[in-house]
Amino acid sequence: MEEPSTENLGPAQPSRWRTGPPETDDDTAGCAEAGPAVDAGQFLTPDVCRRLAIYAIPEDFVLSVVIPAFNEAATLRTVIQKVDACGVRCQKIVVDDGSTDETPQLLEQLAQSSDLTVVRHPANLGKGAALKTGFARCTGNAVIVQDADLEYDPRDYRLLLQPLIEDRADVVYGSRFSGNDRPVSPYWHQNGNRFITLVSNLLTNLKLTDVETGFKLIRRDLIDKIGSTLQERGFGVEIEITAKLARIPGVRFYERPISYAARSYREGKKITWRDGFWALWCALRYRAALAI
Repeated sequence: MEEPSTENLGPAQPSRWRTGPPETDDDTAGCAEAGPAVDAGQFLTPDVCRRLAIYAIPEDFVLSVVIPAFNEAATLRTVIQKVDACGVRCQKIVVDDGSTDETPQLLEQLAQSSDLTVVRHPANLGKGAALKTGFARCTGNAVIVQDADLEYDPRDYRLLLQPLIEDRADVVYGSRFSGNDRPVSPYWHQNGNRFITLVSNLLTNLKLTDVETGFKLIRRDLIDKIGSTLQERGFGVEIEITAKLARIPGVRFYERPISYAARSYREGKKITWRDGFWALWCALRYRAALAI
């Protein structure tokens, strides 16, 4: 193939997009003279800061983190480390729901090096029972549920806390489906969740996008109202919590998109299609018209 002719191209012209100094052999040469410093204050207006979750958390604010764990020795240490590094002052409560792997031994080690409250169920009672046990020990200003696997990221705490700290919400749900910057979920899993959410919304008069989310951030006084009344031992507790919160007059719900890394059943995922059918039953059982 012939090489393209260059005889009519004329002399090389400088790029009209370049704003820095001329290029040199040294990639770092002239960096200091690239241009005037940018005043971040010109761009980080109060509205921009709010959208970027740049805000002040009161020094005396404490977030109670309830971590239900059943055979999660493979991920529990990392989850605790991520909670410790989230940038929010946390009270950490781990409820070992009758684990038969190395979770109890791991928790003994972690309790020695981390400010950790550990409660153990002698037998596996289910996520709902673990949350009820954990809620009873919360002393913080607000409560969040943190699953012991790595599906939910504690780095999202600040994002979820913002509407509550700014007194724009009493309950904040982290939605796995309201944003598109996320791994693609299995078709039936995602659409099953959406159908359950639709049924729940019809019965609670809310317009949530993800009622089954594991990230539920709730003011502590509201947890005190409903925590001891929880009846569901399994995953149906997600529906029960929503229905009972919706029953309390004046409660303000809020949603924010979160990161979510779904694990497979081979990796230890425990919820099944049976839980989906039970969730639909719970939506009818705990509809907002029922008393708490």
